[in-house]
Amino acid sequence: MRVTQSMLSNNMLRNLTHSNTQMNKYMEQLYSGKKISKPSDDPMIAMKGVSYRSELARINQFERNTSEVNSWLDNTDAAMDQTNQAMQRLKELAVKASNGTNSDDEYQSIVEEAKQLKEHLVDIANTNVNGRYIFNGTNSDTPPVAVDENGEITTDFNKEDVLIEVSSGITVKANTDGSSVFGENGDLFETVDNFIKRLEKKEDVEGDIEDSIGELDASIGGILDSRAEIGARMNRVELVENRLADQKIVTTKTLSDKEDVDFAEAITNLITQESLHRAALSAGSRIIQPSLVDFLR
Repeated sequence: MRVTQSMLSNNMLRNLTHSNTQMNKYMEQLYSGKKISKPSDDPMIAMKGVSYRSELARINQFERNTSEVNSWLDNTDAAMDQTNQAMQRLKELAVKASNGTNSDDEYQSIVEEAKQLKEHLVDIANTNVNGRYIFNGTNSDTPPVAVDENGEITTDFNKEDVLIEVSSGITVKANTDGSSVFGENGDLFETVDNFIKRLEKKEDVEGDIEDSIGELDASIGGILDSRAEIGARMNRVELVENRLADQKIVTTKTLSDKEDVDFAEAITNLITQESLHRAALSAGSRIIQPSLVDFLR
């Protein structure tokens, strides 16, 4: 086959164009820090990158969900701690009132403090966090405890669980049933009411202060049981958070291994390609025959 001058020129231009393309590829890798700049560079890496990014997005969502669960549990536990403190104080008042050595003024002081603690317990039962009543299940936009103008308390606790997905196929109950803390029909408030009435010596209440001490103890026991259950859920969420953190580290590392460029390799490739390009230019300048212009100089 006869090799013409135009064939040499065209081949040289094609090879130089390819060399420029390779240098541009390595430069883009160094600029972006990524092995590929578009899916066509390596469809397999691009496809796996999409998959790993989706996994990271899913993990990030689960982390936000666990944060939401922790917010519910932390606020619930804090409210129950306040409830326990109020009930312990009522028990102290009951013990103090049972010794029979108090004056009328002292009894009246105990009654007034007990009434204030009762109002405090109502406020706790209606704890609202970020616009949600945490003790009213899925009906979180409505307060579960109401007090009429005569001071009578009515309760309507929603018992449906607020379930939040914290991992694939794993949901955790975020709320606490208010009836398990304050009684099925507001029994805790009835216990406090009976204690106040006994202090005031109302005739329609059977029993004495000793009975109130026992009733208060029972209510405190229910509160402690509920707090223990919340603690168990907190521990479970912490385990899920640790697992999500591990998954995030592994997925991020795998994505980095697939997509991130090896800078040492990219720099070496660029220097090598640049040397080849210079050599090609030098050789091409010698292969192309002189033109008439060269003889007219």
